[in-house]
Amino acid sequence: MAQFTIPGRLKRGRNRRGYALLIFLFAITIMSFGLIVAVPVWETQVQREREEELIFRGKQYVEGVRLYQLKNPGGFPKTLDEMVEKKCLRRLFRDPMTKEGAWNVILQQEGFGGLTPAGMGPGGGVMGRGGPSRQPGGAGPGGGIPGGGIPSGGGTAKVMVAPVTALSSIQNARIIGVVSSSTKKSIRIYNDQESYDKWLFFFGQDPKTMPEIVYYGRSEKGS
Repeated sequence: MAQFTIPGRLKRGRNRRGYALLIFLFAITIMSFGLIVAVPVWETQVQREREEELIFRGKQYVEGVRLYQLKNPGGFPKTLDEMVEKKCLRRLFRDPMTKEGAWNVILQQEGFGGLTPAGMGPGGGVMGRGGPSRQPGGAGPGGGIPGGGIPSGGGTAKVMVAPVTALSSIQNARIIGVVSSSTKKSIRIYNDQESYDKWLFFFGQDPKTMPEIVYYGRSEKGS
């Protein structure tokens, strides 16, 4: 029988294709390992940036409540939109930690301490950490939150946290701030809290004191 032999040129061509395939597979493997390392680093960086944005946006709402009280002494906004309508807030900011972007609102509880009307001290000035200011609506000598104002009695004893969608069901809602609805653990520790639903932003807040939180729709024992 006649024997067929593979020409040397064809053999060399096949060898080159084999080497090229091995190099290609090796490159894909290296890229895969690189992605495994890079993706968590990228996700961490994105989360850190969102945390910074959360703090910025939360403080915008605190400032909005402060301006609202300057324009409406003793009053509290009943909706977030009301602060925009009365030009106390430039625009509504979304919660950066959730896809829906819907905040939970922080409401002042009646009968449990908290802010005196418009955050005013006994002498008519806004209460700061150094005592009441002589200028109504101004920051106290000791500073405090932007624009002054800390709760009378050494801190807000109790606040209610409710979804924005529940505001229409709450009589005499008195919004003093916002908090993220995300329960995800944070990278940064903010005011000694490690989850976003505990990063409270409200007018009259003492960063060193965590108020008791009552959640709308839950019994106090269940909360």
